[in-house]
Amino acid sequence: GSIQISRPTSRSPCGDCTRSITTSSPKMAQSRFFNGSLSRRFVAVLLHCLLSATLLCADRPEAETEETSFFAKPPVSSSSSTSWAPDVASALAALKARLLPAVSSFASQAAKDNVSMEQAASSSPPASHAAKTATPGSAADLMALSAETEPKLAAEVSHLPTVQLRKQYVPIERNGTVVAYKTAYFGKIHVGSPQAQDFTVVFDTGSAHLVIPGTACQSETCLAHVRYNESQSAVSYPVERNGDALSRGAVSSHRATITFGTGKVSGTFVHDRTCLGGSDETTPDGCSMMNIVVAREMSHHPFSSFTFDGILGLGLEALALGPAWTFFGEMVKQNPQMEPRFSVFLARSDQGLSSIAFGGHDISKAASDIHWVPVAKPEQGYWQIFIHQVRIGDTILDDCADGSCRAILDTGTSLLGAPRQSIKTLHSLLSRDVVLAPEGTGSGEGQVTEEAGDLAADNDCRLRDDAAQLIFDLGPGIPSIVLDPEDYFRPRPFNFTMPHKSGNATAAEGGNNATGSNMSSEAKPDGWRLSCRSLLLPLDLPAPIGPRTFILGEPVLRKYYTIYDWIARRVGIATADHSNDGVGAGAVGAPEAGSTVSGAPLPILRGDQQVKKTGSGHTTGVREISV
Repeated sequence: GSIQISRPTSRSPCGDCTRSITTSSPKMAQSRFFNGSLSRRFVAVLLHCLLSATLLCADRPEAETEETSFFAKPPVSSSSSTSWAPDVASALAALKARLLPAVSSFASQAAKDNVSMEQAASSSPPASHAAKTATPGSAADLMALSAETEPKLAAEVSHLPTVQLRKQYVPIERNGTVVAYKTAYFGKIHVGSPQAQDFTVVFDTGSAHLVIPGTACQSETCLAHVRYNESQSAVSYPVERNGDALSRGAVSSHRATITFGTGKVSGTFVHDRTCLGGSDETTPDGCSMMNIVVAREMSHHPFSSFTFDGILGLGLEALALGPAWTFFGEMVKQNPQMEPRFSVFLARSDQGLSSIAFGGHDISKAASDIHWVPVAKPEQGYWQIFIHQVRIGDTILDDCADGSCRAILDTGTSLLGAPRQSIKTLHSLLSRDVVLAPEGTGSGEGQVTEEAGDLAADNDCRLRDDAAQLIFDLGPGIPSIVLDPEDYFRPRPFNFTMPHKSGNATAAEGGNNATGSNMSSEAKPDGWRLSCRSLLLPLDLPAPIGPRTFILGEPVLRKYYTIYDWIARRVGIATADHSNDGVGAGAVGAPEAGSTVSGAPLPILRGDQQVKKTGSGHTTGVREISV
């Protein structure tokens, strides 16, 4: 019996539709419109696919698209979430135990400085204070104590187990031309003892299993990656899907098939020592004995395109086969001195140092106060938050006006995902015209010269300062998540025809957005316009996950430093400090500097546009605020 751990596909316009439009530069597309060499009917179909996000190739799961997504659905056979509740009492006791040395040290120093214990207590209350003032219940005690002691714990962290993340760009080609890049961030782990095996994985908050290819997988896709060999580890043993140990050399009679947003894997189960970083790195507290899904099959797309070997899921227990299958849950359980949090920082440029830290967060990565937001519906397993409303400038998106929308923070998704029902409205409100030529090409009234059109086509839409902000309002007292044009625009403007009224329009995406007409020989040539368009991933997520759910992928996680509290079930959000991103290993397959292909690196900002800390630039003023 296979265990289907599948998710509803996050569909985007199929490869043919998207690539047919983006294959040519705006200049080439423009000349085709002028010369009439591209059939109007074909253009109409293509633009309808783009503008309405209609999936014309739903039966082609292997078609390459611009997005990368490892967003997974909870297992069909999952138990009730109540049985998977975290051990809050143990976490509370561990947190208090961690604070005792700090409190004792503070008291000793106070005695040396002739400061009374009453005075010391007034400036640094003991751990029990939070429990006394909290509402009844261990969970409330834990949240109150965490909120009160966060600055102290953050200050205590001198070295967090941290994994450097590298970004990879994979080109999507059409007729020999790169039309887009799909991207993913990955880092190193090692598995097994005493002979460790190194792997690269995507650290994915949208799924919950550690998945690596095994030696039993003989496909071309698996052979291109490092494959796990159970026999090389002295501490490994096979397990059943419920975690029960099997005799060494045995194989579970069950398989797990995990379907991601893009791609799927199928495999069996093993238990082995898993550590952060490569085997040549020293990572304190970064190891745990862990249940692993060892893949026997991996889909060609996207695993054949990327260099990383597997996926390390960081989603909550409800996304996994059971609580013992969650990597971070097991790490915290087996390392009680570790703070039950991990944090993600994505550098603005490919030269910067992106990273994921376990056991806390680095306050120097935050350029603003850290605001804590409760996880919405944790029983679904996602790191999702409630959205009070969505605004495009001052315009409120009707679909979220009643506060029923949610957003999932997903480190494994490369784009910003939006409900399909909202896509057309968002495209319309976010788009901005670059050039309008209602009378076509020329030097007359209502016309634009071909030279001026070519120059306009070279504009980078991400640098526009007249476009609206896309705002996710998180509720009273919480700063909104605010995205600028560089976060949501495609780099290149699109070319749209503007049929004259004398023609017979065949595509009806509304007025000037139509592109088809059967014009008589006496009709004037079509006009045209260049327009900046948003790059959004259409989502079809059924209830209870959807349908009014956004996915906050790379564009949001690059702009905001995010912290994930495993026990308290909340997410910390702060504006990321990119004033000193450090120097990383660089990206894999990065496009040429200045590329405006979809998915290319962000343009270099002017100095006055850089996000900087307030005041002197030190982190002492950064606070943590719980709501």
